Amino acid sequence: MELNPYARSLAGRDPVPVLFATAERLRSITAPLSPEQLEHPPEPGKWCIREIVAHMADCEIAYSFRLRQTLAPAPGEPHCVIQTFDQDAWARNYAAYDLLSAVDLFRAARNWNLHLVSTLNEADRHRPATHPERGTMTLWTIVETMAGHDLHHLQQLERLTTEPLAE
Repeated sequence: MELNPYARSLAGRDPVPVLFATAERLRSITAPLSPEQLEHPPEPGKWCIREIVAHMADCEIAYSFRLRQTLAPAPGEPHCVIQTFDQDAWARNYAAYDLLSAVDLFRAARNWNLHLVSTLNEADRHRPATHPERGTMTLWTIVETMAGHDLHHLQQLERLTTEPLAE
């Protein structure tokens, strides 16, 4: 498995401008949509637009912890092992989340993470963390993964907003 499964989406771009732009892009993509568009899954078993945004908010929480874990491993540990999660298990609760709350949470958590990223020095960027499925990576790989994940889902959202709803 790749260290950053979203590297293709990032395509070598600087991740920081992507991270700064995502919350506004989420808002601009979703604000004009009707409730039907927000709730319509593209096909059975796939997430609707509201659920994709809820997933992005959940991931921002997970990334928040991963970044901080990497910067401050447990006492006596050379580096941390970051926690994985089952996105489908988390998604079972997405019916409880409305779009506005998901966008607001994403925006707040992302803002908090951007403040942290702005403090990183070169040594911090190279701090190691081990992902149980992907292997040992650097903190900066986590930042690049965040940006690639953003672009992946933003492209998905843009595609879903241009497709006609199935009858």
